[in-house]
Amino acid sequence: MTCSERAFRVRMLYHPVIHVPSLEEAEAFYTRVFGRPSTNFRAVMPNPPAPGHSVGYSTFTAISDVLIDNLAPKQYLTGGVQRYPDVDTPRLTTTGWYVEGVKDLYKALRAHGFRLLDVRDQVLEDDEWAGGPSPFVSLKGDAGLAYRFFEMYPFPLDPRVTEGWTVPPVTDEDPLGIVRAAHHTVLTARPERALKLTVDVLGGEVIHTGRDELRGVYGPYVRLADAVFHFATPHPCGARSADVPGDGDGAPDTYHAITWQVADLERAAKHLEAQGVRIAQRSETALVTDPATSLGVPWGFTATSIDIEGDSR
Repeated sequence: MTCSERAFRVRMLYHPVIHVPSLEEAEAFYTRVFGRPSTNFRAVMPNPPAPGHSVGYSTFTAISDVLIDNLAPKQYLTGGVQRYPDVDTPRLTTTGWYVEGVKDLYKALRAHGFRLLDVRDQVLEDDEWAGGPSPFVSLKGDAGLAYRFFEMYPFPLDPRVTEGWTVPPVTDEDPLGIVRAAHHTVLTARPERALKLTVDVLGGEVIHTGRDELRGVYGPYVRLADAVFHFATPHPCGARSADVPGDGDGAPDTYHAITWQVADLERAAKHLEAQGVRIAQRSETALVTDPATSLGVPWGFTATSIDIEGDSR
């Protein structure tokens, strides 16, 4: 499928989701470490949209060009039933994309053999996407992760959907000096599955294939809309064992980490250490945090613009 044949356009990354045991602890972490406030979803949905549906189960944190959704599974009820299992340790779970022409994307995904689910995890059999405010979701066995696909809409907590929005400049008030998100790391035993989705269907481009030495992973980097993904196979001595994906045909991938480009790596390292965030690995141009001290995520920080051939951002 060429660009000229696509009747849809992937506009931007949707919200990375982190499942957390405590919204209060997550909010305190972002304030202390990233210097960023968080807003509870209750601000835009104060009342249940349906009987048995909870409110106040998520907080949203805007960090440069990424909006993170922190969700407490024990607080998220639909139909009076807890939607996701409890977590003892925070974990990145999934993300997705805003799409222009999402109904056409629905058809394209089905034509390429991707099974899709509604938000209740029911397989969608209709030839046409009925639309509405809810997304459709990819099946993990087909796509690696339960990626969400939304039509662009004016979500009040997402500043990026405002017309004319640009990536904010680095300020002295930002303790980490974040320039923008450098790339997202998805661990996979089947990179070809990820490429079928992101390149063959969604129109992304492989801009480099290489190794992330600090994480001990190797694979293709894909630029898609406003983000870069590293679909990487972990070395046995590399990524933390809890994140190593299974190797069966239907085994899901793992959304492992987000790496941030910063203006000054030493400034970022000093702030992290001052806030009790341990640095697990470090080189002259990048570092990775110990997830046990950083909200369950091995955040990356790099002084370079990804240091990947082909990334023109």
